[in-house]
Amino acid sequence: MFFIGVDLGTSSVKILVMDQSGHIQKTVTKDYPLYFPKPLWSEQNPQDWLEQSLLGIKEAISELDASKIKAISFSGQMHGLVGLDAHDNVIRPAILWNDQRSTTETDYLNEEIGRDALTRYTGNIAFPGFTAPKLLWLKHHEPEHFSRLKKIMLPKDYLAYKLSGAFATDYADASGALYLDVAGRKWSEQMLSILDIDASQLPALYEAYEPIGTLSDEVKAFLGLTHDVAVVIGSGDQACAAVGGGVVSPGRCALSLGTSGVVFVHSDTFIKDPNDGLHAFCHANGAYHLMGCMLSAAGSLKWWVEGILKGVDYTHIMDEASDAVIENDLFFLPYLMGERSPHNDPNARGVFWGLNLTHTQGDMTRSVVEGVSFALRDSFEIIKALGQPVDEIRINGGGSKNDFWCQMIADVLDTKVVRLATDAGPAYGAAILAAVGAGAFKSVKEACDQLIMTTEAFMPNPENVILYDKKYHKFAKLYPHFKTLWAAEELPL
Repeated sequence: MFFIGVDLGTSSVKILVMDQSGHIQKTVTKDYPLYFPKPLWSEQNPQDWLEQSLLGIKEAISELDASKIKAISFSGQMHGLVGLDAHDNVIRPAILWNDQRSTTETDYLNEEIGRDALTRYTGNIAFPGFTAPKLLWLKHHEPEHFSRLKKIMLPKDYLAYKLSGAFATDYADASGALYLDVAGRKWSEQMLSILDIDASQLPALYEAYEPIGTLSDEVKAFLGLTHDVAVVIGSGDQACAAVGGGVVSPGRCALSLGTSGVVFVHSDTFIKDPNDGLHAFCHANGAYHLMGCMLSAAGSLKWWVEGILKGVDYTHIMDEASDAVIENDLFFLPYLMGERSPHNDPNARGVFWGLNLTHTQGDMTRSVVEGVSFALRDSFEIIKALGQPVDEIRINGGGSKNDFWCQMIADVLDTKVVRLATDAGPAYGAAILAAVGAGAFKSVKEACDQLIMTTEAFMPNPENVILYDKKYHKFAKLYPHFKTLWAAEELPL
């Protein structure tokens, strides 16, 4: 049997075909454009997602025995706003997770509605990336579009709808919309009233591993299929990445070093951070999770290497960084796009602090990698303070390919770090969810236990743990000082 995972990313869609033993039969990636029509805006055309996904699925299964394809599921970029009118036409380009236009609406929700009220209603406070502030922005700035909304979707749910006709979402992805009562696993009536939307405009809620229907006849014809293929709703990319890494039980942490950076731990019960630095969401396995997300992780390194150094030889540049000493008193604050967890500060900016004439390119590269690692520790410290055990970190994303960075994460977090034997990311997690939904496994945990293996392990170096701990506590003191400058309309000079 074959199972398809479709990961709808920010720059491309990745299609992965997995067999029942967990072996990947084929992967295909299709790109599509990303638009920045104004500063801090980030948009895409959902039709591009659909066209490239269908082309990618067709290519991925072209050389396989199509009769063995049993189910398809989805992972997707979270929080995006997709709106359809009464005729199922897309009303406007999708507003994406990294769009920062809704800061005024976010402030309204957090300050006027109030953080306490929001956490009672949803378990979380507002962030500019979440869907609810985007809806308020649409209401305030494009009322003609807001009035036409008949279906409100998250990105991967648009694909599921167009492929199956089922208007559906899952609890985990919906948790990041800020109008789901996460603890109660239902839409929040209070938030719907605040946003001036109705439950009829929202999709039916499912667990991520539940089937919502089958591929439509039109889609089957395009793909060359003649039998029914179950459509399993899937989840947001971070929950799917956690499934793909086997982080579905206590003691394990998924850490993503992609463009953004994520620290993700499973929880059997609903737990929230009293200071609202972390997100408290449902998990794709039917439980819950805590998640911290920073906006510029490997993205900071890419900016530094490609944008500033104008180089593409990452190996050489990272070797220079590894040769630099930890005790160089140079710091980098990686807030190149503002910051989400745990600061929730769209005004935050990137900073090199402590530069002097002795510092080299290697020192600066090391400070960039350290700054990202320290920012991830900010969220990791909250997880530990909430009593969540972490015995092992399962690392994924582009940054995880570098041994130096993996070892640094182990040292900074003082925790064992392991790589995955199959590091195919959210697409692999989506394929696992498809297999569970098709009945190949009794549960997500059973599937992960049977399919997922680890390879290299990076153990904390005791000497480096001490050095990084000292340096981290200096790093942690910098943000509060700069925050007042970033918040000021003019620098107090």
